[in-house]
Amino acid sequence: MKTSRAGRTIVAALVLAGAACSTSSRAPAPASTAVAVTTSGPASQPWGMLLLGDHGYDLRYLESKDYEPPLTRDQFVAKERAEWLEDKRPPAEFRPPAATRLANGGWVPASGLVPVAAAMTRQCTAGSVRCDFAVMLGDNVYPDGATLGQDGHDDALRFDRLFREPFASWSRLGPDFRIYVALGNHDWNTSRAGALAQVDYLARTAPFYMDGLVYRVVPPAAHGEVELFVIDTTVLLAGETVLEDALADDGSELPSHEVEQPDGWTRPATELERGMVAWLERALSDSRARWKVVVGHHPLWSSAGSKYEQARVLRRLLLPVLCRQADLYVSGHDHTLELQYDDCRDAVPDGSALPLPAVVSGAASKQRALNTAFMTHQARKYPQLRTEWARGLVWGYAHLAVSGDAATLSFVTTPDAGSGQPVEAYVTRFTRRSAGARAPQ
Repeated sequence: MKTSRAGRTIVAALVLAGAACSTSSRAPAPASTAVAVTTSGPASQPWGMLLLGDHGYDLRYLESKDYEPPLTRDQFVAKERAEWLEDKRPPAEFRPPAATRLANGGWVPASGLVPVAAAMTRQCTAGSVRCDFAVMLGDNVYPDGATLGQDGHDDALRFDRLFREPFASWSRLGPDFRIYVALGNHDWNTSRAGALAQVDYLARTAPFYMDGLVYRVVPPAAHGEVELFVIDTTVLLAGETVLEDALADDGSELPSHEVEQPDGWTRPATELERGMVAWLERALSDSRARWKVVVGHHPLWSSAGSKYEQARVLRRLLLPVLCRQADLYVSGHDHTLELQYDDCRDAVPDGSALPLPAVVSGAASKQRALNTAFMTHQARKYPQLRTEWARGLVWGYAHLAVSGDAATLSFVTTPDAGSGQPVEAYVTRFTRRSAGARAPQ
């Protein structure tokens, strides 16, 4: 349901007037620098990247249904509890997300955009970790992407508020620092023209980088050690048959016969969009980078219980390529922080592929709970999946530090009170997959 033009305009005044109650000039983007890529070998330079997804929830752009009629704190909690039960989460585990009060007295979910940006800035400027570049994992503009004025808001101002204001200072992290961006489903909600308007803004606004909806890039700040392969999973899934999710009371999957109906403008419209998987396979095959990281918005696996049919289709499309040629898949979409491994048994039956690490980092402004009942079912039904770590109902991001073939992945949260303090929640280590390729069994 789309909000009226008047409704979207009113909410900005509500947020600004209610700020005290809350718990919480463009420059052309530098041209991509030609960098010699590094194949495996003893010579290497360390590098680090930030992974943040779904950052674009800003209270100035709420839909009217989110704040009218205004809810008391108790009513807000009751609404969240009802949605929790509707999603088949265990009742005893209920906890509402971080919330804030608007000027009209109503309570709504708080935004973590500013606290998460502050936490990343603090961690990077403290010098304790390398922050050579960042990757934005989509859903950059809530609720409906760029609207070309349909909601009464100016997209140029919206873009500046959601991109330049929180992140422009990151240009000071280094002359080659870039934020490489993928689009998500919310970025497509209004029109193809709206999605492409965001691409255009990011292509010409430092320190952001986009080279179309689908692109590959060797970040110069990483000295050729890594190549990113950015795909648009919203468009990819729009060209497939995807069933609606349905869960039983115990959190297990129910058979579904209802099919998702994507907006027509999201369907593949160009040769590249229609051949995205083939493009990815060719690009990975001819890459000479030591690390090959594939970036998409939708996850291969996740633990909240509401995205599993999309994930199933994505695994069918992507795992045959990823398991053979990629070192890591990173995504957002679910507003959680997670690390899973797929052992690739379905994609590469001969046993020659090592498990593929897949990161979900979609908690940069919104919070979503895990569904532990669904997780138990998923672990039992899919032996190829191993969930190493997952956390819901938090704001946060991921950081990857790499030296040669060794990677250290950290998940970092920040408190609901909005302090912007980085809190290391989990640290793990893994090795570049292609460094340990094994013979077929």
